[in-house]
Amino acid sequence: MATMAAQGPGYASPLIAMKEGPREKIVWLPCIRTGSGKPDYLATVDVDPQSQTYCKVVHRLYLPYLDDEIHHTGWNTCSSCYDDPTKVRNRLVMPALGSSRVYIIDISSERNPKLFKIIEPEILTSNGVSHPHTTHCLPNGQVMLSTLGDAQGKAKGSFITFDSYTFEHTGPWTSMDSEFGYDYWYQPTHDVLISSEWGCPTAFGKGFDPKDITARKYGTHINVYSWSERRLLQRIDLGLEGVMPLEIRFLHNPLATEGFVGCALYANIFRFFRKPDGTYEAHKVISVPPKKVEGWALPEMPGIITDIIISLDDRFLYFSNWAHGDIRQYDITDPEHPKLTGQIFLGGSIVKGGRVKVIHDVELKEQPDPVYIKGKRIEGSPQMLQLSLDGKRLYVTDSLFSPWDKQFYPEIVQKGSVMLQIDVDTVSGGLALNPNFLVDFGKEPEGPALAHEIRKINCLQIPRW
Repeated sequence: MATMAAQGPGYASPLIAMKEGPREKIVWLPCIRTGSGKPDYLATVDVDPQSQTYCKVVHRLYLPYLDDEIHHTGWNTCSSCYDDPTKVRNRLVMPALGSSRVYIIDISSERNPKLFKIIEPEILTSNGVSHPHTTHCLPNGQVMLSTLGDAQGKAKGSFITFDSYTFEHTGPWTSMDSEFGYDYWYQPTHDVLISSEWGCPTAFGKGFDPKDITARKYGTHINVYSWSERRLLQRIDLGLEGVMPLEIRFLHNPLATEGFVGCALYANIFRFFRKPDGTYEAHKVISVPPKKVEGWALPEMPGIITDIIISLDDRFLYFSNWAHGDIRQYDITDPEHPKLTGQIFLGGSIVKGGRVKVIHDVELKEQPDPVYIKGKRIEGSPQMLQLSLDGKRLYVTDSLFSPWDKQFYPEIVQKGSVMLQIDVDTVSGGLALNPNFLVDFGKEPEGPALAHEIRKINCLQIPRW
């Protein structure tokens, strides 16, 4: 009888993951309590509708230090290691944007995570970096983190690597740093890594100040590296329309030479692509118009795109407008000409009866109504997004970064975040709030918490090539 070949983590291709991957039952997300005198923690949430603990936090792993400001998370191995049966996805990597620590979590028991290792800030600063952000596994058995600061916390975009078993540091990935750092994505098939830029930690760490834009304390570039040579080849300036290029995504097709980046401040999506001569270029393909307002930080309120995500079949792109309060779905079958197919408002700064009055809006005839679910008003605005493998469920939380949360949505600091589920029409396009799904982080045992990025065990992360 024939036997199946041994397999590593993840899936053989994005489309196989979409068609054959199981429904998610558990997700993990960091809960932030910076400045409260209480540590951050990792919440384990049951998202299985057949479970008796559906929509409940079933476990909390409290961290040993204060004011870490856990932000994004990632895996020790992913689908880039699919052909290696020795690799196991059993460690969740949790960088702390505030303290520059990195926590390694053992999730061998999915409903009962345990602390495996702490990488102290001195490990990063001794390698000339700080403020870690994005984690991706590499096919060579390493884990790589992007970093936003140098050893003193001044702006510097770089990368540091660790062994994916022991999590001993294995040094910097490149000696050619960019001016700013944030997110990154790589495609070894095309010998490329492209990174994005947020800003200087000393600027964004104190909250948003419009003066820091003119002082050039926020980035406007995407940075193109040779994957094999670890060398910076291009810095593509997106200009003023591209201030704060944050989340960056290649299409999931491993042969694709294009993708998208969400530029936060002025709510623009740029498409980047490889030209025939092998260099890369970028152009704006989506723009969310600002709204003229009274009672806000600026006379015109931009959308502030804070997260983007692409379905595994490369058909839909989703993004959140953290200021305006909506999630949008675009058909990107023609990547040069995305088409809006779905939109839903879930709170935000322009709801009726709030502090902000909209004076002129080219998109809406009136301000959106407040949204309630299970009797609870949504006080914040959609921010982090996570899509199920089959593309039918979009999970969302509302915390961006605690200093900015306190500035723009103080209610969620006082009353806690929410986690919601959006039902997705994957045939014709469309978004609808699931009225039966609510995780209320305002009712946590030790008081309200800010919930950030959602991570599931069956995510693809970097696809196999």
